[in-house]
Amino acid sequence: MIRTKFHAAAGAALLALAIGSAHAEAPQAKGQAPGWYRMMLGKFEITALSDGTVDLPVDQLLTGAPKDRVMALLARSYLKPPVETSVNGYLVNTGSKLVLIDAGAAGLFGPTLGKLVANLKASGYQPEQVDEIYVTHMHPDHVGGLAADGKPVFPNAVVRADTREGGFWLSQEKMDAAPKDAKGFFQGAMASLNPYVAAGKLKPFDGETELVPGIRALPARGHTPGHTVYAIESEGHKLVVWGDLMHVAAVQFVQPTVTIAFDTDSKAAMPQRQKHYADAAKKGYYVAVAHVSFPGIGQLRADGKGYAWLPANYTTK
Repeated sequence: MIRTKFHAAAGAALLALAIGSAHAEAPQAKGQAPGWYRMMLGKFEITALSDGTVDLPVDQLLTGAPKDRVMALLARSYLKPPVETSVNGYLVNTGSKLVLIDAGAAGLFGPTLGKLVANLKASGYQPEQVDEIYVTHMHPDHVGGLAADGKPVFPNAVVRADTREGGFWLSQEKMDAAPKDAKGFFQGAMASLNPYVAAGKLKPFDGETELVPGIRALPARGHTPGHTVYAIESEGHKLVVWGDLMHVAAVQFVQPTVTIAFDTDSKAAMPQRQKHYADAAKKGYYVAVAHVSFPGIGQLRADGKGYAWLPANYTTK
């Protein structure tokens, strides 16, 4: 009897040890959950879509401030270059139209991006359902996802962009005149937009324009010649999609005068950033930002000479 009890106890101990070892040796699962986040804005449904993240050497890219100042501001947020930077797009369901604002990079900006379409599907939608696509500007990380193998990824969508964007980035003459290291931006824009041009589905607008009820294009030129932000309003609630009005939250919210080498015209881009910061902080509406950590939706509060970023309160409703 004693021997039986001993054997049972020993067996239980060995089993516990084996289970414990199995737990300790379990391989790391890696990866993240599907990259989408949803919130309501009045009667409109807003879905943030992650295209992935990319490492940026922001200490080399940010301009308008000494490098040691940039490094100090990064350190305040426990960051150092390269900074892993989100690339976000935004899907708006107005109830009558499904609108995508920016389409991610696909393969035009490195192997860690190109997830937007997969995340759109994971969120419950299909590319064929998208009615309209609004482009903040034609840099590759905002338009690369529009086309694949020379064909539209969103076959039923009309693409809208400020006429100055197409006039610049889709111009062979301007590409020929551009510096060698900038030609890829033109080539990416042409590869992404030309399938829609050929299908008669690129519909430019000029300056401030209501595109569908509740969504208005607002010029914010400087980062590129036709850079545009999009104001979305429903039942007294407002969100403005900023595109590349700013890039590095840890630096440019604290010091809005800091610019970036990607700007076509930094002297024009900086006052646009200051204007939109001030308006968002004064009125308290939401903003959605392409390169703020996903989902990139939040509000601003004035804080001394700069601003504090307040991420949207998380919701599962």
